[in-house]
Formats: sequence, structure tokens, C-alpha cells
Amino acid sequence: MLPELWFVLIAVLWAGYLVLEGFDFGVGMLLPILGRNDKERRVVINTIGPVWDGNEVWLLTAGGATFAAFPEWYATLFSGFYLPLLLILLALIIRGVSFEYRGKIADARWAAWADRGIIIGSWVPAVLWGVAFANLVAGVELDAHHEFVGGFFSLLTPFTLLGGLVTLSLFLLHGAVFLALKTGGEIRTRATGLARTFALVATVLAGGWAVWAQVAYSVTWTWAAVAVAAACLVGVVVATRKEREGWAFTLSGVTLVAAVVLIFGSMFPDVMPALDPANSLTIHNASSTDYTLTVMTWVAVALVPVVLLYQGWTYWVFKKRLTVEHIPDPIGLSLTKTDDITVG
Repeated sequence: MLPELWFVLIAVLWAGYLVLEGFDFGVGMLLPILGRNDKERRVVINTIGPVWDGNEVWLLTAGGATFAAFPEWYATLFSGFYLPLLLILLALIIRGVSFEYRGKIADARWAAWADRGIIIGSWVPAVLWGVAFANLVAGVELDAHHEFVGGFFSLLTPFTLLGGLVTLSLFLLHGAVFLALKTGGEIRTRATGLARTFALVATVLAGGWAVWAQVAYSVTWTWAAVAVAAACLVGVVVATRKEREGWAFTLSGVTLVAAVVLIFGSMFPDVMPALDPANSLTIHNASSTDYTLTVMTWVAVALVPVVLLYQGWTYWVFKKRLTVEHIPDPIGLSLTKTDDITVG
């Protein structure tokens, strides 16, 4: 039962990552739309400033858990999806550097370049994560040794590209709702308007992809996940029109969880389905030893609650809405030389 347990736990880690990092990506993509001047852009960035790096820990944990619990899955996944995962990694690095260094220098050109890094670093993963997960649902080209034998362009099919558009639209919706929940004034008004639009777009795209995945690749019981996602997206449409940001954010988060249930439910009992089912990696032929999984389970039982409590406390401390009135004037260094610096 331990391989099945860790398959579920890894799904939970991915659900946490997509829910938490999903609104980070959405906020980053919406930065040039909702931030019409520097202070408004700083409001947008500061809504996720205290939490974005903590949210990325879920990705690191999901990757580490996969490496330890299913080393063959990790090896095949990271070698076969090398280029898209590399692009995601570079995008996350650029975005992280842009967040950290944007305010170090008080210069409009510097801030503009940092904003571009945040925007690009949010758009690229938002699309590629959907492409990657759609490939795991549809199956990839594996040989008898469980090695990926396809190329980068074999990962780009109508089904997987639609999957990329689905995650893109869901993250835009999640980010818009989050900004409507976390800001006040004009930014909140604009975010609410965008959330209404994205709710309709995401409902159409996600609904079409989910039905396609369910009919072509999934199993009967995951229709429940499709139904939950559909109900939640309809709820988001209603909640955004009534300006109930808290409900809208909760429902968009549940939608992402339901998507993970659909994806991992479609894969089970495989961890990496192959186009030829005989070559698929399963939870049993890809897993570590029972001893390794037992040690991992006890470590998770001891440490995961502590991490969850700390992250929950962080969100509680930074729960208040932000407006431009909360943003002070820039205090960073200048790119130009000053005459009052002397050399002693």
C-alpha cells in the first residue's frame, strides 16, 4: 500500500503547488494590465511578495518526493521532458530574480526590465505545466526500457496544447480573483472585471479539455472530478458577478484540486503512461523499496504539519487588503552617479 499512498501524497503536493503558485502566476501575468503606474504595479507585486517563494516550496517538495518514492518515474520524466522543464526552470529563476531585485534600484528602466522578467516568468510556466500534465494523461512514447524516445515536438499535440491553454486560463482566473480579494480601490475594481471575463473563458476551455480527457483517456470514477470542477467554475462565474471574492477564490482553488484529481486518476495505476501500455511505468515498477517509503512516511508525518502551520500563519499575518496608499516612495539605489560620494 505504500506505493499507492505516495502516489496520492505526490498528487496532494501538486494540488497544493497549483493552487498556491497558480495565483502567483496569475498575478504576474496580470501585472501590466492591472498596474497602470509604478505604485499600482508595486501593489500588485506586494500582494504575493510575502508568500510567492513559500509557494514554490511545494514544487520542490513534489519533485523531491517523486525522486525518493518513484526514482524511475523521476528519471524518465525529467529526461523525457527535459526541454520544457528546463524552460520552466529558467522562467522561474528569471521571475524570482525580478521579484527580489526590482526594488533595489529606484529607476524606471530597471523596474521595467524587472517587470518583464516577472511577466515572462509567469506566462511560460502557466502554459508549459498544462502541456506537461496533458502529456501524462494522454501517454508518451516510451520503449521497453521505460525510456522516452519521442522528441520535444511529439509533446505538442492538439490535446496537450489545449491543456496549456486550460492552465493558462485557470491561473489567470485564480490570479484575478486573488487580486480582487487582496486589493482595494481601482485595482480591485479592474481585477473583479477581469475575473468575470476569465471565469467564462476558463469554463469553456477547461470544460472542453476535461470532457476530451475523460472520454479518451480516463476512467469512470473521475467523472466526479469533472463534475466538481464544472460546478466550481459555474460558482466562480456567479461569485465574481456578486463580488464575493472569498467564495470565488475558494471555488477556483477547488477547481484546480479537481483538475489534479482528474489527471492523477486518469494515470493510475501508472505514474507515466506509455502509448504502448506494456511499456508504461506503474506505481509498482517505478517505486522505491518498502523501507525507503516507510522512512519517508514517518518523516512526512512529523514535518508536514509544521510546514502547513507555518505557511498558514504567514497567510494570516499578511491577510489585509493593499492599496496604493500603503506603498511608500522608492528607496532603492540610483543607477546614476551622485556627486556627494567622496573617496577617503
